[in-house]
Amino acid sequence: MRLTVAQALVRFLGAQSVSRDGRDRPFFAGCLGILGHGNIAGLGQALQQHPESLQYIAARNEQAMVHIAAGYAKQSNRLGTFACTTSIGPGATNLVTGAALATVNRLPVLLLPADTFATRRSDPVLQQLERRDDATTSVNDALRPVCRFFDRVERPEQLFAAAQEAMRVLTDPAETGAVTIALPQDVQVEPVEIPEGFLEPAVWPIERRPPEPAAVARAVELLGRSERPLIVAGGGVLHSEAASALRGFAEASGIPVAETQAGRGALASSHALCLGGVGATGTAVAAEVASAADLVIGIGTRWSDFTTASRSAFADPGLKLLNLNVNRGDALKLGGLPLVADARAGLEALRAGLGGWRVRREWSERVAGARGSWRAEREVIVADTGAAPPSQPEIIGAVNEAAGDDGVVVCAAGSMPGELHRLWDASGPGSYHVEYGYSCMGYELPGGIGAKLADPDRRVFVLVGDGSWLMMHGELVTAVLRDIAITVILVDNGGFSSIGALSRSLGQGGFGTILAGPSLGPGGGAERLDGDDVVPAPVDLAASASALGATAIRVADVAGLREALRESAGASGPVVIRVPADRFAETPSYGWWDVPVAEVSESEHVDRARALHGAALAGRRTSMRRTT
Repeated sequence: MRLTVAQALVRFLGAQSVSRDGRDRPFFAGCLGILGHGNIAGLGQALQQHPESLQYIAARNEQAMVHIAAGYAKQSNRLGTFACTTSIGPGATNLVTGAALATVNRLPVLLLPADTFATRRSDPVLQQLERRDDATTSVNDALRPVCRFFDRVERPEQLFAAAQEAMRVLTDPAETGAVTIALPQDVQVEPVEIPEGFLEPAVWPIERRPPEPAAVARAVELLGRSERPLIVAGGGVLHSEAASALRGFAEASGIPVAETQAGRGALASSHALCLGGVGATGTAVAAEVASAADLVIGIGTRWSDFTTASRSAFADPGLKLLNLNVNRGDALKLGGLPLVADARAGLEALRAGLGGWRVRREWSERVAGARGSWRAEREVIVADTGAAPPSQPEIIGAVNEAAGDDGVVVCAAGSMPGELHRLWDASGPGSYHVEYGYSCMGYELPGGIGAKLADPDRRVFVLVGDGSWLMMHGELVTAVLRDIAITVILVDNGGFSSIGALSRSLGQGGFGTILAGPSLGPGGGAERLDGDDVVPAPVDLAASASALGATAIRVADVAGLREALRESAGASGPVVIRVPADRFAETPSYGWWDVPVAEVSESEHVDRARALHGAALAGRRTSMRRTT
């Protein structure tokens, strides 16, 4: 069979499936793209000719299309994703941020940027980067450090090996992330003889790696010696669909469970052993239990600084760490005893090895008491006070009620993820979708589109601040044109609330974090960057949503928000609810995050912040002894 390289690739991708636990499903949901001179004649023509292989979805921003693919992959537990195609030049470089997000979060996405001519017959072409020291470099090489695998198909015959290697990485639970196959625009349209079997349906098994028996025995011995154990559930629990195994292990042993951002929902918040979020943005009960724990069992977590509260969360001097992870590098972090295995397989092996062992009653009673106190405190924090504008916790409380057991909350950057990690009541797997590995402003809306495409039967609530909205609200058009029913809660606090709070904690007074108009003072007409007497910018964010074709609703308080959430429940397309928020109303923090403070300044506020930072550093665990 003779096909162009692009036609062969489209048909190959459409024939790829994955299988786990005996269930098969297509791996690619389609191809997102923006067509230009680098890909329209190649991949564009192939997608037009073979819609049965891959549906094509036109996007509005290349970074956003990768976020859609990542959101789909996350909500699908990494069992599905999209391919993303761009032209050369800015289309390709716009992929970099999205690729970094996918790789940091261990989410599979396939990037197919066009490249300059392999034959170099027209050098330099439009948008080509010229390097006098290296003629083989193009802008696509910027994707190398943010991808798990990179290849450039400079001859048609190279496609076959590149495509197979791309699928190997995309379907590897330990190594998955962004994958790039760069496609020179002339090679895309060249014909190639298809080898036997290349276009045949292929099923890639997602294997559950079993733990080594000796490693299980060491882990069981360590667990049996512990008096105050704590589980920290990460994203790997959800990706491996191990939530049921986690619940069974926790109930059999009595070990309480705290969750990372990626692991929220591994255990329902209503469960008596669920402590909620842990670390810098965690709950009061998780902070108390983590501080006292003598053994921490990390399951599917990569131990970021937010999870460990910059290594200050676990204070017991004799602390031991057990890391169950399919990735050996993560299993060895922080000096932990490694148990390299699939999360579900590892949990089942640990439960069998422990037999009838349970935690001591004193520890269970201490945990239960602290949890009860926290649950009462949470109810006060999220309660509607009738304030206008309301606080973000009050907004979260109203959305949480509307979401119920079936809703999905989507968020990414700013102050909202911290509030959600602390306050959101997750109903179980798939209900909490927060991208915080990369904390990428702009992910929220396209990530919500991806989540809805992956899980169309659940109502998706996108919580996005005005800062992120202004960065990437154009992808709302994609939701409008395809009738993707998401409910967007646009929280308008007039600037960058998260960094404003951080700035104030560093003694810098919120410098540069307020969305403000010109000053009315003596320097009238000059832009103001901080201060309480600034004039709000004349920006109507609800109007921007309406102008792009969405239903826009303006509310002033939590009562109005609740009514708008009820009204929008049956909408067939996207609904954007704009609600103001008090940027200065902050939830109490129960964890620390290490952000350095200027060591020399002319401000007493900065000097005071520096002294507080030094005191916090003194209580930080600088190293971990290897657990044996």
